[in-house]
Amino acid sequence: MEIRIGNRLIGAQYPTYFIADVAANHDGDLERAILLIRLAKEAGADAAKFQNFQAPKIVSDYGFRHMDDGQVSHQATWKKSVFEVYQGASIPFDWTPLLMEACNEIGIDYFTSPYDFDAIEYVDTYIPAFKIGSGEIDWIESLETIARKGKPVLLATGASDMGDVQRAVHAILAINPQLVLMQCNTNYTASPENYDHIHLNVLKTYASMFPQVVLGLSDHTHGPATVLGAVALGARVIERHFTDDNNRDGPDHKFATNPQAWADMVAETRKLERALGCADKFVAENEKDTVVVQRRCLRAARDIQAGEIFTRAMIDVLRPATPGAILPSHLLEVIGTKALHAIPFGKELRWTDLGS
Repeated sequence: MEIRIGNRLIGAQYPTYFIADVAANHDGDLERAILLIRLAKEAGADAAKFQNFQAPKIVSDYGFRHMDDGQVSHQATWKKSVFEVYQGASIPFDWTPLLMEACNEIGIDYFTSPYDFDAIEYVDTYIPAFKIGSGEIDWIESLETIARKGKPVLLATGASDMGDVQRAVHAILAINPQLVLMQCNTNYTASPENYDHIHLNVLKTYASMFPQVVLGLSDHTHGPATVLGAVALGARVIERHFTDDNNRDGPDHKFATNPQAWADMVAETRKLERALGCADKFVAENEKDTVVVQRRCLRAARDIQAGEIFTRAMIDVLRPATPGAILPSHLLEVIGTKALHAIPFGKELRWTDLGS
């Protein structure tokens, strides 16, 4: 299975596609958003992604204000109400052509996660793919609307069970075969304990259950470990939040990846891709000399006279495996044969030395 986003083919046989999710890290400043696009490109990202939402169409101010436990999880540290944070983090629609232009100028893909029907319709003109956040996984009406746009769909699956995933995948695939299915853990606290909950092995399950999709990881941990593990398990799309400074105020900066860490992650992934190689087992080009010096061949255990019949005691199995010598796997075939001529102690045995 492969899909195309912009000029890039994405699938098991292609390099991993990296998405820098700027999300709310623009901090309400268009110039800052464009700066982050440039920094993401320099760090090795293939795409810069944003999120298009309008606070009244994604959160209920009443609902969050009347939660019994108040603001929970990562939202507990927010100094403003949930509604106010979303209102401040929203991107004006008129930024969209400017962000797309900034991406086009430096050769990085632009796309976004739209969180309401108006946003879906508006951004469709500007993007080569849709990303669906984990929180939307059971809003089938929205998933089907996005799928009908006919563009690649990237679906994150955080905070969901297999029933949620199956329902969403089947709904999208019934309309659109271009699906990237992304394992995800939606804890945004940047706690080291989150490594215990990412469950990368789910990618194996996805590969078995949905062989027609491309695998991916939407990640909120620090360091390259989860990314490298996901790529080794078959993921070819990686999404992480991106910032220039983890110490800035804002809902997404703390758990985002900064430019140096991003560049390191990409570099390590490219090494891993080289190391994964192919599934065939063969003697690699750079170890052909090792075959000679490290493996063994059959050698004369003493001076052998012409006409002697070989017994096991007359044969040593020693390094190096001189090219053309008889290898240890043929030991039993040599026993009982006759030396056609004198063979000095230590010399390798060759089939031309032996007769019946």
